[in-house]
Amino acid sequence: MIRKFKAEIFCQENNLSPRAIDTSDQIWLERIDRFFRQTSILPPDGDPNEYAAAFEAVYPQPRHRRQFIDDAISKGTPCFGHRVLGSLIASGKVDCVFTTNFDPLVEDAAVAAHALLPVEGRSRPTVAGIDSGGRARRCLNESDWPLVAKLHGDYQSIRIKNTAAELANQDESMEHVLVEAGQRFGMVFVGYSGRDASVMQALTSVLRKPDPFPSGLYWVTSSVSQLLPAVTEFLENAHLAGVDVAVVECKTFDELAADVLKRLDIPRTLMDHVMKGRSTPRLVPVNLPQVEARHFPVLRYSALLIESVPRIARRITLKQPTTTPVVRNLLRSEGCKAIVAANGHELAVFGKDKEVLTVLAPLGPYLNGTIDLDATQDTWALGLLYEALAKALSRYRPLIPRFKRSGHSLVVAGPREEDDEERARQREKDLSYLREAYGGPVTGFVPTVNFPYREGVFLKLEQIEGRWWCGFEPYTFVDIPRPVGDVPDALDILACAERDVLGRTFDAKGGDPAGDWRRERWATKYNRNWAQIVEAWTKMLTTTRDGTVRAFALPDGAGVDAEFVVSRFTGWSRPGHHHAYFDRTK
Repeated sequence: MIRKFKAEIFCQENNLSPRAIDTSDQIWLERIDRFFRQTSILPPDGDPNEYAAAFEAVYPQPRHRRQFIDDAISKGTPCFGHRVLGSLIASGKVDCVFTTNFDPLVEDAAVAAHALLPVEGRSRPTVAGIDSGGRARRCLNESDWPLVAKLHGDYQSIRIKNTAAELANQDESMEHVLVEAGQRFGMVFVGYSGRDASVMQALTSVLRKPDPFPSGLYWVTSSVSQLLPAVTEFLENAHLAGVDVAVVECKTFDELAADVLKRLDIPRTLMDHVMKGRSTPRLVPVNLPQVEARHFPVLRYSALLIESVPRIARRITLKQPTTTPVVRNLLRSEGCKAIVAANGHELAVFGKDKEVLTVLAPLGPYLNGTIDLDATQDTWALGLLYEALAKALSRYRPLIPRFKRSGHSLVVAGPREEDDEERARQREKDLSYLREAYGGPVTGFVPTVNFPYREGVFLKLEQIEGRWWCGFEPYTFVDIPRPVGDVPDALDILACAERDVLGRTFDAKGGDPAGDWRRERWATKYNRNWAQIVEAWTKMLTTTRDGTVRAFALPDGAGVDAEFVVSRFTGWSRPGHHHAYFDRTK
């Protein structure tokens, strides 16, 4: 439901028809996720309030939310897991089920299983919603099991809970039944996120009672890493209260149901009924292709193979320990362009030895040979190489490196008034491929808001299967002025000379003022345009004046330089087998 709501909001905000997007396509999903990361329309991904906010944004009126639920439920049928759970209820293996879902699938499955049993062996469930809480209380007081309790209401109820305001408080009767059940039974939580503050508060109140969850507490999740903080806190408190707590990882409800069924005995009639609900096996025999794959690549990556990376850097030892941000700040204040990484009393440095020693004189520096760099093991070494690569790729090119905590980037440098005629001519020549690929200027001003923009690329340095690659993602960067008095923190100190935020806004509530313009700029750039842009950036990043990719081009003996050997060609992929699709000429 969250995915569907996000898609609808995305279409509404971007004036798109829902038919124009495909939510089963990973590319569209990434675009939608990127849009919400750059806006404040919804809480962040995974936030406990994400579902409620998304539902209310798409359907503000309660009657519309009820209608959506009703329409969705009309298309649903019990799955294998529902058949198993229904059979366990009908055969008396499960006393009580609490659910935040609105659908009738649990009770439908239980009734279907109930009808298959002899009269004397039947256990018909009582169903109670938030508008029939008295029914749930009666079942609790009389131990009249089984009970299916709808904590957020039934799809036929007038009152159902979806929005943040509706979920803030739990129905008094249903809360009482939930708390009392927690004092009588153990509980298994299956597929529940813990997003509802009222439900979690009720469960937490059980822990303050004598002997809570006497038969233990089991929380089933697809991944422990995805548990919300509220759930983790609840489980920790339960453990401290003496409850037997276990977190069980299981990918789907059906898989869990199948595992439970292996360890419980139910009547043969119900077993036959359950097995009819099994899904079609996913593993089926196939005839493997016998045609040899062609060698022509069909997909081009925006990534360059780095054939060689620097293996050593200058080692400078200090008399007193320091941190990387402090050293960078000192170097920048004196206009020193060196690249450094600090590790206590030692620095790994690319740049002129003499300049660095002069600037860092208050720290008592002295040269101490060289230091080996292993970027696969040391994060500081990876950061040092990443920064050096960005600087090396911008040298002798009309590009400006931008250093950020979230990742480094290169942007096209705009013309300068002090440039002489020869330098201006060279800049125009260097940018000719980019302008042709983009079909127009690569720097300028955003209409209406008049913010300067520059085409550029995000850079990424990573090792894949033992080889280093420089990934580059084209993007239109818009310089949005900082508020007065906004000072970057220590980790952003490298970008202090370029104080504009790239493609982001400081007022999260106001959204991105250039977002619509940027999306329109890229909306018409299809595969052919992307191929031309990737090719243009490849030429820009691999064409050098002196045949090297170095951060400083230092003379011999002046210091240790960061030199890379970068392939002139991007990566390509080939199909694993031949298909008629690859024979197309258009």
